[in-house]
Amino acid sequence: MIIEEIKKGNVQAMKEHDSVARAIYGVVMNKVLLNGIELKKDGKEQTDNDVVQILQKTLKELTEEKENYLKVHNDLEAENIERQKQIISKYLPQMLSEAEIRAVIATLEDKSIPSVMKHFKEHYAGKVDMGLVNKIARS
Repeated sequence: MIIEEIKKGNVQAMKEHDSVARAIYGVVMNKVLLNGIELKKDGKEQTDNDVVQILQKTLKELTEEKENYLKVHNDLEAENIERQKQIISKYLPQMLSEAEIRAVIATLEDKSIPSVMKHFKEHYAGKVDMGLVNKIARS
């Protein structure tokens, strides 16, 4: 599971005294833990897809945070955020490219936007940017 790999990365960061990596590993592990607790309340088990969604959301948050640091000319923190984004990205599955998304859409019988979005949500969750799918489906 992805969370096990993240825990190994956290241990390695502790051994190397890497405070930037430790910070992001701590954030991610806490989010995963809280999500797992919420799912257990509903009688569900946490899957890798749940962890991928948490990682993607965290990546978006870091992107926004980096932009804010750049606005106030805090380049050191922006560099740290970029490094944290790289650390998280290595745990994400390979995202589908625009050409691959177009190829999948071409194989669908019903090419209406709701149908296309539903198909990608069911079959490619965590492996595709749904905003990009929406943009391609509209074109």
